Amino acid sequence: MWRGNDSSLPAFILVGFSDRPRLERILFASVLVFYVLALVGNAAIILLSLVDARLHTPMYFFLGNLSFLDLCFTTSVVPQLLRNLGGPDKTISYQGCVAQLYCYMVLGSTECVLLAVMSYDRHVAVCRPLRYAVHMHPGLCLRLVTVAWGCGFLNALVMCPQTTRLSRCGRRRVDHFLCEMPALISMSCEDTARVEACAFALGVVLLLVPLSLILVSYGTIAAAVLRVRSTAGRRKALGTCSSHLAVVSLFYGTIIYMYLQPAGSYSQDQGKFLTLFYTVVTPSANPLIYTLRNKDVKGAVARLLGWEKGPGKRE
Repeated sequence: MWRGNDSSLPAFILVGFSDRPRLERILFASVLVFYVLALVGNAAIILLSLVDARLHTPMYFFLGNLSFLDLCFTTSVVPQLLRNLGGPDKTISYQGCVAQLYCYMVLGSTECVLLAVMSYDRHVAVCRPLRYAVHMHPGLCLRLVTVAWGCGFLNALVMCPQTTRLSRCGRRRVDHFLCEMPALISMSCEDTARVEACAFALGVVLLLVPLSLILVSYGTIAAAVLRVRSTAGRRKALGTCSSHLAVVSLFYGTIIYMYLQPAGSYSQDQGKFLTLFYTVVTPSANPLIYTLRNKDVKGAVARLLGWEKGPGKRE
């Protein structure tokens, strides 16, 4: 009986979409385009949030962290995926599989909590605008981001060893395009009820608790917006939250379905496409969502490229 934590194991085989050769060629081109968009878009937001003094605010501090997360998140998956889609070799070493699992768990869990932190920032900005600068001081922002990262590492340190230690009885085929926890659990030839229960419990804590906080924050934001009498004031308040709400919907809409269900009812084909969506499409869409209607970011780009005509020009 081979153990998942035995580093002498031969390479795993990532089945991915190998049963659909034509689809693989289409996916290769599509994933490559989305990956380039994710790299350029998220790197640009990180650069702007660092070099432009006008973006040295809590909102863009959190947005820069989100972009860094998305950059790492998609990079932990896409290069291996492109290698598998572009040729007959579908293997990944045991060490590479474990590393991918840890990175995937850390970054995904951290993003769940970070989105809740960003919703709290928006809550303070809309509901307590006069106290915003005092309340969201740099020390608090740094502590909130540290908590988000700490939750991500804690989740990975709890779940990854349990997943890799499961017996697989010589099974090497991972019915997925990456080393993801549900796919690795389903490979096991032993009782996985305890691991599944632990994964479900942590999923509730790291998915539903942040989501509940997000919903509470936006409930209070909605109540505050309804008290604003002017239409322009309502539009301004909603404009500060619409981008974050769109990102939350994209991320949570897919990841909750993926992880808050028993492994026995896990549909691999459906899971592959959902995972593809939130590991490839969402990280490339986030920069567009945050920049298309964001005057601050557009102004920062213009200043960086020297397109701003002068100090009197309005953004």
